[in-house]
Amino acid sequence: MKHSEGFLRLVNDAKSRIREVTVEQARERIDADPNVKLIDVREDNEWEAGHAAGANHLSKGIIERDIEQSVPDKSTELVLYCGGGYRSALVADVLQKMGYTNVFSMAGGWKAWKESGAPIALE
Repeated sequence: MKHSEGFLRLVNDAKSRIREVTVEQARERIDADPNVKLIDVREDNEWEAGHAAGANHLSKGIIERDIEQSVPDKSTELVLYCGGGYRSALVADVLQKMGYTNVFSMAGGWKAWKESGAPIALE
């Protein structure tokens, strides 16, 4: 997908303040700690077409509204992903501004997850 310059500027700015993990690092974190939450921030139709096994769905459009109810402990480790790692970087930045202290964006997103052979689920 070709992204606009303005969008890429926003993403690069967010990436200067957030932490990223690879798919392999994300899986290691999830395997090591059952409290780590893998969150898919893609749109509903993207989620329904397939998602990472064990992921929760809170799309970018509603996550700010619903995260505190879904994950009240702001120290919970959150690994966010989207289609390619751009939207999840923006969400990670916002969640940090909301006081979440252990947030990561998964580099490469859903595309990298699938390509790695990691487990997937279909709705």
